[in-house]
Amino acid sequence: MPRHYREQHLSGRTGWLRAAVLGSDDAIVSTSSLMIGVAASAASREAILIAGVAGLVAGAMSMAVGEYVSVSSQRDAEQADIEREKAELDTAPRAELEELARIYIERGLDRSLAMKVAEQLSARDRLGAHMRDELGINKASLARPLQAAWISAASFGCSAMVPIVGLLVAPAALRVPAVAVLSLAGLAALGAFGGHLGGAPIGRAALRVTIGGTLAMAVTAAIGRLFSVAIG
Repeated sequence: MPRHYREQHLSGRTGWLRAAVLGSDDAIVSTSSLMIGVAASAASREAILIAGVAGLVAGAMSMAVGEYVSVSSQRDAEQADIEREKAELDTAPRAELEELARIYIERGLDRSLAMKVAEQLSARDRLGAHMRDELGINKASLARPLQAAWISAASFGCSAMVPIVGLLVAPAALRVPAVAVLSLAGLAALGAFGGHLGGAPIGRAALRVTIGGTLAMAVTAAIGRLFSVAIG
């Protein structure tokens, strides 16, 4: 193996990738669906644009707050487990060492080797060994509330511009088709990009978000049309 060889794993991207993909997908689906629903009610171009911009701002703020709260809860749970483990390591170090060795025995090592591994890992980083092998917590992948919040807000704000641009560039007769086509193209590209970054099949990733977006737009368009008929 080359001296500087290093494998490229994708799991380290999980935190920020989830926040970015969720924010972008929600932005395109919700904003385009909102605009198409308003357009289907025979609203003016200005009303549709106001709905889209309002959806962008409200959605970005909602995503930021939602991600911060949910990821903070995850981080609090992780931190509580870590603090509890620190206390146990201080009060019962031998019992914790035996516990670590039992984990390695359950993974297939014999007792003597498992104890040696536990002792050597504990000598280097006792808390880190227990976090990783007992709690399943990796220091590199600890929840980051602020990172999740700003990435979600930024990705939502940028992606929500896709249907808004479609409205601005399309002639009056093609507003709804333009918003729908650009939004579905954006969803397909987003799904493919997310699949590429996550190591998943690109076609399947693109297809599932496109189908979901199509259903959302169709439902809101139908609701907007019904309101238009009822009010008219």
